Amino acid sequence: MNAPTHPHPGFLGLLGFLAILVSLLLAACSRTADTSKPIRLTYSIFFPPMHVQTQTARAWADEITRRTNGRVEIRTYPSGSLTKPEQCWQGVLSGISDLGMSCFAYTPGRFPLLEGLDLPLEWPDGLTATRVATALARKYEPRELAGAKLLIIHAHGPGVLATQHPVHRLEDIKNRRIRGTGLSAGLVSLLGGTPVGMPQSETYDALQKGVVEGTFCPVETLKGWRQGEVVRNVADTKAVGYTTSMFVAMNADTWDSLPPDIRQTFLDVSDEYVDRHGRAWNDADEAGWAFVRELGCGITTLPPEEEDRWRAAVAPVKAAYVARCAAKGLPGADFLADAESLIAAEKAKAAREGTAP
Repeated sequence: MNAPTHPHPGFLGLLGFLAILVSLLLAACSRTADTSKPIRLTYSIFFPPMHVQTQTARAWADEITRRTNGRVEIRTYPSGSLTKPEQCWQGVLSGISDLGMSCFAYTPGRFPLLEGLDLPLEWPDGLTATRVATALARKYEPRELAGAKLLIIHAHGPGVLATQHPVHRLEDIKNRRIRGTGLSAGLVSLLGGTPVGMPQSETYDALQKGVVEGTFCPVETLKGWRQGEVVRNVADTKAVGYTTSMFVAMNADTWDSLPPDIRQTFLDVSDEYVDRHGRAWNDADEAGWAFVRELGCGITTLPPEEEDRWRAAVAPVKAAYVARCAAKGLPGADFLADAESLIAAEKAKAAREGTAP
């Protein structure tokens, strides 16, 4: 009788490998085919619930859901309830939230090239600032954004100086404690004041209690954060019109895990919402001016010769920015030149169309 034959050990190993491979492929196909469960994402927003930018962010999230036929659901967490304003970017990088919106300026030094967006470039309005900021970030794609997928940058209209006392001249803010963040804090120093850094969420109480005597902010803040209730005067400081740029960004791993068609939907909707965020800032500024007038706040318009004094006082901040970038091997001079060119083009376009603020 012949001895029973047995499969060769190598053949058994090959069969085992093929069985494992088939099971993995079937599992992958099962996951891919299962579209019944939506992709649920979290979105940390530092603005309070009723702020116009929170409402715009929710509309953006709802549009993503609509265009993906419910395949994506985004839950928003306003008022820094998921991550504090100054922790929002790191929260996106570490995955505490899938998406985040906050200010670059809340983490000084972390975004050395994009700090140029906040310079006193006499930004005319929030729509211009938003368009230019997003365009520049997409053009330069700085390394400082690594770890996240940037979707939008939006930025407020020119900052004003809201104080407890009238401001007509530079001397009126000398040694006064003025709230500022990022480069706006540097402006306070150059103008002779004493800068005090804090997020908007803490500024109302600080003004009310006298911790600070004024704040550099977009005029919409005086309504959106109710700060107009605790100041008495607003100086129109468009001559040193800075902005504060704010990111809308997604965790890079979350982005990479999305199907290609959903990633494209995020890109398409975000492109459309650049102007939506920018126009929301313009509308909010108009409402802010109306709000402080209703409250009876004094409004100061600086005469041309005084505006020139303020421009001269803050001029060093641009040179310092270029020098810092050069020391880090960053194209700060080119970035600044591009910003000024784009601002000029937007101003010219607004003048032609009769939409200048």
